Amino acid sequence: MRNAGFVGTRWLGVGLAAILAVVTISLAVTGRLGLYINPDSAWFAVSMAVLVLVGAVASFALPLGAEADHGHDHDHDHDARRPAVEDDPYVHHTPHPVAVAATMIGGVAASGVVVLTLVLPPASLSAELAMSRDVGATPLFGGADTIQLASTGDTASFGVGDWATVFATATNPDAFDGDTVELTGFVTPGDDGAFDLTRLVITHCVIDAQPASLPIVGGASTPDTGQWVTITGTVRSSSEGRLVVDASSVDEIAEPQDPYEY
Repeated sequence: MRNAGFVGTRWLGVGLAAILAVVTISLAVTGRLGLYINPDSAWFAVSMAVLVLVGAVASFALPLGAEADHGHDHDHDHDARRPAVEDDPYVHHTPHPVAVAATMIGGVAASGVVVLTLVLPPASLSAELAMSRDVGATPLFGGADTIQLASTGDTASFGVGDWATVFATATNPDAFDGDTVELTGFVTPGDDGAFDLTRLVITHCVIDAQPASLPIVGGASTPDTGQWVTITGTVRSSSEGRLVVDASSVDEIAEPQDPYEY
């Protein structure tokens, strides 16, 4: 029974960590790690995964149950004379059944999550999740330099997130009227246009992903929610001073290999 407990402890520690490390390295090799973290952080994640694997291999040199040794150098003669009092740290107490049950449930849940990472294919966050994270106010994905570049017309590298910042902060919307754009994103329901062109923007990883959206007008029809599209059009300033994209073409495409902006 003690050996089973030692095996369980090692699985919940080294075992699960090793599986996550293998998954991380596999995603990096196949170019899909960007579905979960910012590519700028990929080198750190892979480095840590390699260290974890080295530690996992090294752990096999330890005898089973070694992790239960807290590093005490016991004086057995002294311990033999020590009275067995209830508060003695060297007296092993039987774990409470509730603690055992909680450990088992937590271990099964953690194991299930980690094992699922092995069997489920990598997937991007859904349009439904993007809409659920929409708080009604556009997050700002760029600073003053973004606005400055936009005002000079140097917007060739702008994505949906950059333009969303411009749309939300422009004090002179007419300055951007007539700028041409070609942007890729997925369709979400819109308020100011026929639909919104949306893209999830990641700072560090998918946990902090936030949606950036642009109102789209024009176009022959409105694609289904969640459909990926490439839009060619022109930025227009409405009579209310709001910026929209007047689409001259809306082309449905498959989800790109890198679905996020960073």
